[in-house]
Amino acid sequence: MTIGRGTLTILAGVLVALLGVIGYLLPPPAFDPPPLEPPAAFRDLPAQPASETRPPATVYPVTTETITVPVRGDNLVTTIRTPQGPGPFPAMVFVQGSGSGDRGEFSSQAEWLAQHGIVTLAYDKRTHGYSFRSRDFALLADDAVTMIDLLRQRPSTDPARTGLWGVSEGGWVVPIAASRSSAIAYTVLVSSPNVSPMRQVAWALNEQLLRLHAPTGVRDLLTRAMGGVGFDFLRYDSAPALHGMRQPTLALYGTGDPSIPFVESTQTLIDAKPADNYTIRFLAGADHAMRRHGGPFVPGYLPTLSNWITGLPHESPVKIAGAKPVQRYEASDVPAAPWYGASSFLGLTLTLAAFGYVAAPVTEMFVRLRGRDLRHQTNTHVWPPIRRRLWRMIWTSLALLVSVLAFIMLIVLFSVNQAGAWPAVQAGWLVVRVLAVVMLAQVVGATGAVLVGLRDGWEMSRSQQVSLTGVLGGTALMLVTAAYYGLFGFPW
Repeated sequence: MTIGRGTLTILAGVLVALLGVIGYLLPPPAFDPPPLEPPAAFRDLPAQPASETRPPATVYPVTTETITVPVRGDNLVTTIRTPQGPGPFPAMVFVQGSGSGDRGEFSSQAEWLAQHGIVTLAYDKRTHGYSFRSRDFALLADDAVTMIDLLRQRPSTDPARTGLWGVSEGGWVVPIAASRSSAIAYTVLVSSPNVSPMRQVAWALNEQLLRLHAPTGVRDLLTRAMGGVGFDFLRYDSAPALHGMRQPTLALYGTGDPSIPFVESTQTLIDAKPADNYTIRFLAGADHAMRRHGGPFVPGYLPTLSNWITGLPHESPVKIAGAKPVQRYEASDVPAAPWYGASSFLGLTLTLAAFGYVAAPVTEMFVRLRGRDLRHQTNTHVWPPIRRRLWRMIWTSLALLVSVLAFIMLIVLFSVNQAGAWPAVQAGWLVVRVLAVVMLAQVVGATGAVLVGLRDGWEMSRSQQVSLTGVLGGTALMLVTAAYYGLFGFPW
């Protein structure tokens, strides 16, 4: 007796639909940020005053000094650039963005600012107490305050005009330092998110996928994975530190930055600070680092920065100016995943699946070592085809896992260079989903073969029972996980 291919195909189709429904119904709901209606203040911005972008007339020779500064639990190599001329000069400390920052990334702008009358300090980011999984913004703020105290003691600097500059992740660090230390005279926030890290990353991800014309299922896969990540710093709320930051603040954003929800970021800053205590400028075409497509700085960035610092304590009466910012969607939060979507549970699922897959070859090896040849067991015509099906399931599961990881890496690579992105993303997503369906079809086929064998009188040995239970059980766990992450969802 056999089960026809038509019956198996129908059964596989029903299971695909069922898993798609399960994935849709399992909370949390799909991440779907609504369109953003920009506040009236952002709809018609005045042009940036021309005086702000005029390069300073005086150019100073610069001396460079490299020292090591002890901080809590670490020693940070630091470079100080000082203009040679009648001081004291205003001074500024660079605070890095995310990752293992190196002071060398600030060399060009630190040199330019020093040539135009501003003492600059750039330091290597700490390696102790900072990692991909754990980030203590308060500890990073302590490092920044240490550098401020160091600069203020130097005879070439003006303590009343010594402040902090922070980019990206530094936009969460600088307000903490400024709210703690009155020694900080001003703050400069460049591409500062001001919303939580989770909201910023989710917004940037959604914006990137929209630019890549990726299917909505890709967004569901990635945001559900984000919701299951247990990194506490992703839920950090910057509002208290922003409210406690009383120093004058210059905030700079680039209209070509796909990483920051600059309208909401700016509105958060405005809501936190008095009306006469901030200056916000939007620079046309600037990316996340105030450069044009990763090349030179956009015109006006460095003069705007130096003119604002050297002009303190007087600030421009024009509070918000520059190119019109366009933010299409809100920076919505990603809901925390339930227990079955947590990264720890995913790890447990993959571990159990791997254990099940390993059980089959280990059991066969153990049987052979005991001198029992599988080829001479009863009903040998039934087991070999089933055994081949099990091995195909194992390889398909491994291929699915590798393809998902490779697809995520593909999305990351296209965030840097989008050439040829659309067909590659579509093809990658199709490969991932086809592998999931193939794995399901293999489970249906193997189960059908087992049922037919049992009806024909096949008596499974203990080793065969272990192999079947391990592989089918492991694959079932993989299928449920794939359903949760939307690999069986509709539309295709």
